[in-house]
Amino acid sequence: SRLDAVKNILSRIGGSMETERLINSVSATGYISWNNLRIPGVLQRLAWSYLVVACLDLMVDSWWSPGLDILLYWPAWLCVLLLEGIWLSFTFLLPVPDCPTGYLGPGGIGDMGLYENCTGGAAGFIDRWLLGESHIYQAPSSRAIYATRMPYDPEGVLGSINSVFMAFLGLQAGKIILHYRDLPTSIMSRFLLWGLFLGVISAILTKCSTDRGFIPVNKNLWSLSYVTTLACFAFVLLVVIYYTVDVKKWWSGAPFYYPGMNSILIYVGHEVFEEYFPFRWPMANSQSHAEHLTQNLVATSCWVFISYVLYRKKIFWKI
Repeated sequence: SRLDAVKNILSRIGGSMETERLINSVSATGYISWNNLRIPGVLQRLAWSYLVVACLDLMVDSWWSPGLDILLYWPAWLCVLLLEGIWLSFTFLLPVPDCPTGYLGPGGIGDMGLYENCTGGAAGFIDRWLLGESHIYQAPSSRAIYATRMPYDPEGVLGSINSVFMAFLGLQAGKIILHYRDLPTSIMSRFLLWGLFLGVISAILTKCSTDRGFIPVNKNLWSLSYVTTLACFAFVLLVVIYYTVDVKKWWSGAPFYYPGMNSILIYVGHEVFEEYFPFRWPMANSQSHAEHLTQNLVATSCWVFISYVLYRKKIFWKI
């Protein structure tokens, strides 16, 4: 059964990578070939994270008998902490040519233009060295904001270490539910404790600032503080949803579980058709937050409706 589980994981990873290769080819602009195909991607990162976390879970389940929801998994936690040590070491100690060691900025005109070619610091350097400049994302958000010229991939190699940490925190939440399935109070109290613990770590790392501190919150870098902050809010939100849906049964979870049952199809559909009406249309004022919000709400509503129709017709796209 262990071998079958591993085979299932590997097959899902293969499907994820093939699907993302399709997305990278369709959504990119210009002529696409093997010479300039983007290697990283959202589904590749998910595949990597699931592979590592699944292996850790299989390893622990093989070695240990059922027990406490945290102490039982200390070998897996040790591996995750080791990975975080690797991320910290590369991020803050790896020498990057012509850039300050430990640089976390966008490069370009950021930081008064002092580090123009240092976009992403060590993370960007590793991707460009390991994957090649032509095989990573060519139009990062830093290009529009900070006029950067270096390609940078937000789903790159170094940030994938922290995505494993994020996925493992999700596994920890699932283990809490499994171990205390008949004790709702214990589940909610542990979710709150995890949220508080991660929130304190975020406050220390960021010094309670928006873009300062030891490790600022940065989604493009998938920084450690980004993971802890996002996970903090996720655990708190889980308490609210669990209490509302599972304990009090005030709400069934609709309509959000419809997209969840066809998440890959919705993701692929959004990537392929995001530039087409009714998902997007020319705006009178591209700087208007209200117009952007309206457009995104309409697009989201359309995909929720599509997923509901697919649910009614019992059509589910799996990988």
